[in-house]
Amino acid sequence: MIDIVAVLRAEDAALDFLSVIGVEEGEVHVLCGDTGERLVLPAGRPLAERLDALAPLVGPVDEYAASPGPEALAALVEASAQGGPARLWTHSPADTRRSRGRLGRDAALAAGERPVLHAVGHSPYLQFISDLDHPLDRAEVAAKLAFVNRHCGHLLRTASEEHVVRTGRVHATERFFAAGPDERERLFALLASLDEDAASVPDPWEFATSAYEAERLDATVAWVAGHCPPGSGPLVEVGACEGALTTRLVDKGFTVHATEPNPVFRHRLATHAGDTAHIHAESLEDLAARPELPGAAYLLIEMLYYGQDLGLLDRLPADLVLVALEPETLAARLTPWLERTPHWEKADETPLVAPALEAVCGGRAYLSKRGSIGVLLRRTGV
Repeated sequence: MIDIVAVLRAEDAALDFLSVIGVEEGEVHVLCGDTGERLVLPAGRPLAERLDALAPLVGPVDEYAASPGPEALAALVEASAQGGPARLWTHSPADTRRSRGRLGRDAALAAGERPVLHAVGHSPYLQFISDLDHPLDRAEVAAKLAFVNRHCGHLLRTASEEHVVRTGRVHATERFFAAGPDERERLFALLASLDEDAASVPDPWEFATSAYEAERLDATVAWVAGHCPPGSGPLVEVGACEGALTTRLVDKGFTVHATEPNPVFRHRLATHAGDTAHIHAESLEDLAARPELPGAAYLLIEMLYYGQDLGLLDRLPADLVLVALEPETLAARLTPWLERTPHWEKADETPLVAPALEAVCGGRAYLSKRGSIGVLLRRTGV
């Protein structure tokens, strides 16, 4: 069986797959997605020679390096397999470097029915349950470090978060897992944050099945009701996603205007809550630019993580804004802003849910959820 290593850039083969390309008994093919190059490492060659052959393919920093897509990768895979048995090794769909995560997802699609193993790779937020671990010995680690120092000096110095090489990206134990199509897609979506890939699977953050999220959402509804009882006026929920909070608020008796700019999420929101809530497409920026949706209060629940200008709150047509954030972001962003602005005061601060460790993606991985604190902001009239 031929081992095929599909990576975004050539250095990835040494950083994440050295235990694969170093197996002298078998032929190994390295596919570089950014350039379309295919390197054949013949059987019987020692690791040092294989790394010497790989080195000329290491290119300069390229912020535009991207997966060529499943079709182009399938052509490279077929050229290596030549119709025979082959096994594909590639990046994790949940690699925090999105360029690698996308290539890992695309390469798995390109593999067809062939077995695929994903490297855990760079994963500072998730701990993975792996299926195969390869601890490197001292000689192998020394070879990996020497490769980086000789051929990747520009990657040690770059400011690019996608391509910089740091200690945590040079693994002494290389860990791999197999994943079916559904698990792969969920892992890819989980790390997508706010980009369009987050909507590639329903309920990417598993609100429907997470005990932590259920506690957080229920506590949020109770907190909102304590300050704005049902019947006191409509609520405007900004960034409602698929409606996990929206439906709870409606069930509590609130009139809710739920806004969601992502069209895929908005379609699911309408499916879940469309008969009972008013659905809108505006973002926070849109609502501030055109303050045409007044409410008893605006809800900014777990959505001020993405660099939004907090000054936008000044233009919202409501005198109450209820914000929920994890404690670290609350301390770093909202609290300093409140100390500077003359237009808002903190009228309440309530812990909603404590931090917890929780499994995700059917138990494939687990992560720390950092807790949530609700802060009621009241306009001062200044």
